[in-house]
Amino acid sequence: MTSQSLRVAVIGAGASGLTAIKCCLDEGLTPVCFERSDHIGGLWQYIEEPASGQACIMKSTVINTSKELLCYSDFPIPAHFANCMHNSQLVQYFHMYADHFGLKQYIQHKTEVVSVTKADDHSRTGRWDVCYRDVSSGEERTELFDAVMACNGYQSYPHVPDLEGLKDFQGKVLHTNDFRTAAGFEDQRVLVVGIGNSAGDCAVDLCRVTKQVFMSTRGGSWVIQRLNESGYPMDVSTITRLRLFLQTKCRGPWEKYSEWKLNSHYNHAMYRAQLALQPRHVQVGLNSHYNHAMYRLKPAHSLFSSQPMINDDLPNRMLTGAIKIRDNVKRFTRTGVEFVDGTSEEVDAVILATGYKTDFPFLSQELLKRENKKVPLYKLLFPPDLEKDTLAVVGCLQPWGSLMPMAEMQSRVATRVFKGLVTLPDNAARWKDINTRYAAASRTSISTQRYTIIVNQAFYMDELSSLIGCRPDFVALFKADPVFAVKLWSGPVYPYSYRMFGPGQWAGAREAINTAMDRVRAPFNTRALPEVASSKMAEMRSIMMYFFVVMAALVVFVLPAV
Repeated sequence: MTSQSLRVAVIGAGASGLTAIKCCLDEGLTPVCFERSDHIGGLWQYIEEPASGQACIMKSTVINTSKELLCYSDFPIPAHFANCMHNSQLVQYFHMYADHFGLKQYIQHKTEVVSVTKADDHSRTGRWDVCYRDVSSGEERTELFDAVMACNGYQSYPHVPDLEGLKDFQGKVLHTNDFRTAAGFEDQRVLVVGIGNSAGDCAVDLCRVTKQVFMSTRGGSWVIQRLNESGYPMDVSTITRLRLFLQTKCRGPWEKYSEWKLNSHYNHAMYRAQLALQPRHVQVGLNSHYNHAMYRLKPAHSLFSSQPMINDDLPNRMLTGAIKIRDNVKRFTRTGVEFVDGTSEEVDAVILATGYKTDFPFLSQELLKRENKKVPLYKLLFPPDLEKDTLAVVGCLQPWGSLMPMAEMQSRVATRVFKGLVTLPDNAARWKDINTRYAAASRTSISTQRYTIIVNQAFYMDELSSLIGCRPDFVALFKADPVFAVKLWSGPVYPYSYRMFGPGQWAGAREAINTAMDRVRAPFNTRALPEVASSKMAEMRSIMMYFFVVMAALVVFVLPAV
């Protein structure tokens, strides 16, 4: 059987499923995508009343990562799109991507996968029997596939903790998965249980209409903004190979520096003239943004050991008193809640921002072991004990960065494994890799199962790209074009950089990298300013300063090793 005839079942047409279809086509495979809803985009498609087990975002949700680090590697997001897009604009991008590459013809909507089981000849061929159901008619059918890509995500099944007294609470109780808008909560006192991204978004959305919002947290959280110095997106400024290099080589000092940065917000270029003329206490006032400890947000754990909350509005809403941080819940009463510090509040509603259970109901535990969020997968992609590597789980990870380019890289790896172009190691080596990942997570992250699947975007992309030979070759780049090599190494970790070498090269990758910052600035170009020349000079000074920092890092860390 040739790779040209391999049929691949892709389960889900969300952010992971769409790129899985595309990567199948790139490798000459035949994808058949099963999507139980009538739309693409997965949870990013806002729906008033989603079906059971179907995740959905709030109506006001915007993405946490900016478009240049979010996009698929061979299809830049349009320049005029916002950097941190509203969910509706992201879905628009999904449609553009699907239309551009002709993906929609391979999607069967309103079709739910019931089970994936080994075919009779699986031990020899690796094939699968996929049973699926027509959602409208209820009719079931079973088809034979050469490989399966499970792309249904990890945010479909809400986790509801067993909290004392919650069943007796007389007010409204719901999970953030079921929260759409603040309508219906006017003038109420609402408790949000949790301190993650969904908790922050929900609390901010609610507090504009409620009487009071409380956020209950066991341990607090570092809170970072999408907006960074000079108005650039935070991830464009911080997810760079230079910073990640420093983080790896000098984790402790760099972590302390980053924590200090979170508690101080400044732009020396902007304030240089003013600072020179101000007394010291005024300078401190200019630099101070907000203190995590004073706001009762500061956690006991360090910054790099957990995934921070990304929220631009939470501190401002706390400043107005609309949101108040409270301790962990001890128990609920019929009309309120008691906290572990002995305080209590009367509340009208409770919203559980308590995360999700990771599950794949169409796969048995024998095929894919999982316990809550702990799913042992080789490279967070392949079940380690199957006879044939024809099952890949795409997107079952919690990204420190953006899921979309990571899911794309997973799909590029999986499809080349299906074709036999990449051979994975034996089972013992796979389990060693899995246990090494778990051990590293336990050393560097707080102890929860959530952190068994959390990954840094750049580190993980480098790890996977090495398997198929498309990792950026900085030695070759430096020899051919040292200026571009330094720019790429010191700048953001663009997904486009993984289309410059090896299989799957894209001729537009270099231009996409060179024009990326133009697309970052484009949405702001809504009116002409007279001081263009001065701003250009300021930008050139910033670039020169950054260049000198890069050179200094190379001299201190790289050259001695050589």
